[in-house]
Amino acid sequence: MTLGISILYHKPNGTNPGVFSFLNPLSPDIWMYVLLACLGVSCVLFVIARFTPYEWYNPHPCNPDSDVVENNFTLINSVWFGVGALMQQGSELMPKALSTRIVGGIWWFFTLIIISSYTANLAAFLTVERMDSPIDSADDLAKQTKIEYGAIYSTSLKQHISKSKISTYEKMWAFMSSRKNTALVKNNREGIQRVMTTDYALLMESTSIEYISQRNCNLTQIGGLIDSKGYGVGTPIGSPYRDKVTIAILQLQEEGKLHMMKEKWWRGNGCPEEDSKEASALGVENIGGIFIVLAAGLVLSVFVAIGEFIYKSRKNLDIEEVSVGQCEWHHKY
Repeated sequence: MTLGISILYHKPNGTNPGVFSFLNPLSPDIWMYVLLACLGVSCVLFVIARFTPYEWYNPHPCNPDSDVVENNFTLINSVWFGVGALMQQGSELMPKALSTRIVGGIWWFFTLIIISSYTANLAAFLTVERMDSPIDSADDLAKQTKIEYGAIYSTSLKQHISKSKISTYEKMWAFMSSRKNTALVKNNREGIQRVMTTDYALLMESTSIEYISQRNCNLTQIGGLIDSKGYGVGTPIGSPYRDKVTIAILQLQEEGKLHMMKEKWWRGNGCPEEDSKEASALGVENIGGIFIVLAAGLVLSVFVAIGEFIYKSRKNLDIEEVSVGQCEWHHKY
């Protein structure tokens, strides 16, 4: 059985959500990219709407020969179209050309994915109580002085820490030495009671922590092992039982029986297994693909707008050639 020195501490309490916790479902990078995407799509829509001939219209339908044409997608209106779609409210502006419809369609798809992802993760953040521990390791404990910590006075653990040359142990021993009357406890019971009732962390062997935390579900082990060692069975020098005991222990370990016995005697009634309750913000690695789809859609719309411009130009050229031919025919006859 492997063991080591670890930290016994009470389980952290849930933290109250902050005023701006509604921003937590998406990472800061995603919020910035969404804002830039909205501005970028608005600019692309404005340029394409100016470029394609199918977004220009005659504001005076009663005068079909009017030389005045207008375009609904000004820069302000293009931004309003993007913001309206992002807020799932839409706008009175509707694209007419195929190229601008591609921009609008890909932006609607983008906002659908972003809003759906945000809503789903927001529900997770609102329903999950976040558990934030002030310490996560022995280094965290040694670097602070707010949480008091110590060990049992008359144990080899205390002697080990006091004589260790490891910087973390040296900091811990300096702290405990300066507060001997409060940092060191007489026995396990006193130490456990202090952990439960005050802001106190107790250094003890990990096997003892496992045993205690399985019988008191408000206590837990913080971090991993500070050091590592193992249990052994001592025998007299030259004892004929040494090899037999060693082989028997190795066999029990290989068959998993040692683990089964530990689970039986250490776990007791056992504490309920805790599922992972940590809800994390969605980052680029989660929904970054939708930005690629958006960029591809914008590139496609640019090529379509160029095609519309070329098609309309050729069509107008054919109409002018027909008109010139008709004028020459009338003039001739």
